[in-house]
Amino acid sequence: QVQLVESGGGLVQPGGSLRLSCAASGRTFSNYAMSWYRQVPGTVHNLVSTITTTGVSTTYLNSVKGRFTISRDNAKSTVYLQMNDLKPEDTATYYCNARTGTNEYWGQGTQVTVSS
Repeated sequence: QVQLVESGGGLVQPGGSLRLSCAASGRTFSNYAMSWYRQVPGTVHNLVSTITTTGVSTTYLNSVKGRFTISRDNAKSTVYLQMNDLKPEDTATYYCNARTGTNEYWGQGTQVTVSS
C-alpha cells in the first residue's frame, strides 16, 4: 500500500506559477513510476505528465509542454510538478498517481484555479 498526499495547489493569476508536491509513504518510492493527472468536474482524468522510476524519462500532455516540469526526489519520496505560465484552461483538480505493475495508487487531489 502507498499513501500519496498532494499539496501546493491554490488560486493564481494567468501567467503565474505553482509547484505541486506529492509525498509518498508506505512502500519503496523508487519502485513506482509517478504521474500527475488532472480532472475538471464532469470529465475523465487527463494524464498531464509521467516520470519513470529513476527520473531519466518524462512525458507531457502536449498543451503543457514547455510550461510544466515533472521531477522526483527518491530520497524524499516526493514527486513535483512545476507549473509556469499558467492558463485558465489549466484549472482543475490535480492528482498524484503511483504505478508499478498492476498496482496503482492515487492521492486525494489538490485544486488549482487560474483566474484573474
